[in-house]
Amino acid sequence: MRYPGKPHERGVALLTVLLMVAVMSAIAVGMLDDIRFGLRRTFNAATATQGQYFALGAEELARARIGRLLERDATRTSLEGDWNGRPIAFPIENGRILARVSDATACFNLNSLVLAGGAQPFVRREQGVRQFTALLTALNQPQPEALSNALAEWMDSDNLGPPGTEDEAYLRGPAPYRTASVPLAEVSELRAVRGFDPAVYAAIRPYVCALPTTDLSPVNINTLGVERAVVLTALTEGGVSISAARSVLAQRPAGGFTDLSAFWAHPAFAQLPADAGVRSQVDLRSRYFALDAEVTFAGGDVTLSSLFEAPSPGGVRLVARRWTHDE
Repeated sequence: MRYPGKPHERGVALLTVLLMVAVMSAIAVGMLDDIRFGLRRTFNAATATQGQYFALGAEELARARIGRLLERDATRTSLEGDWNGRPIAFPIENGRILARVSDATACFNLNSLVLAGGAQPFVRREQGVRQFTALLTALNQPQPEALSNALAEWMDSDNLGPPGTEDEAYLRGPAPYRTASVPLAEVSELRAVRGFDPAVYAAIRPYVCALPTTDLSPVNINTLGVERAVVLTALTEGGVSISAARSVLAQRPAGGFTDLSAFWAHPAFAQLPADAGVRSQVDLRSRYFALDAEVTFAGGDVTLSSLFEAPSPGGVRLVARRWTHDE
């Protein structure tokens, strides 16, 4: 049987059919890809959610671990038991949890450059500024006083300060912004402050923190590592050299100091004034603890950083949580 149409019409009909087949095939492939990617997204979301639940479980374990640590001695936190920063692995189905609990007070609190209260919500604290200047000086950073002033004016609530430290300096440029006028929520915010370029940030990052308090840095000398001895140099405003501070920490008793008088009796502090404010900053007990948890589950990774406060031996409360590393 022959097609009744003309030869060129038969060719057009064939091309039309082939075009329709091609279009339908493309639509089918697209739909299958959407279904496949949808299933994958659903799987990834479910995996990430489960990984977060595992991380939150590690958070509860850390809370219990800190509680037991404080119950062991309500007045003193030492390195006994090798708990500080030691990684602990928990195997789980299709993965594992890696958790580290560490003392979060072995650092200089950047937020101590301001003081809460008074006519303004946050005002400049000169002692904190001097201590931070001493830290920058000990770490051989350029223009330590200018950097300290820049950070203090970034956090205080007024708009009065040395030239180049307040809003007018930050509003100039292709991407203008204002000073925060509040303490830092995390150390990474330091990158927005004038003068804290990548080199300065990298040099000071191991020794600083942004605790959720404007108190002068509360340092536990029983857990402060020798590698962070410069923190003592900062607290004493340069009155104790880094080498002397290392010597003090290296000679620390195996179980830690049992009273502060033994610590301050070290010859390195002989020239330190008896009424120095730093004496109220040093303690035998830790107030803040950090958790770093990494969960690997079903091919996915979840990271959790948490900060706990233990204001009293009987209480451990969560004060900060982020689903990233503490940069």
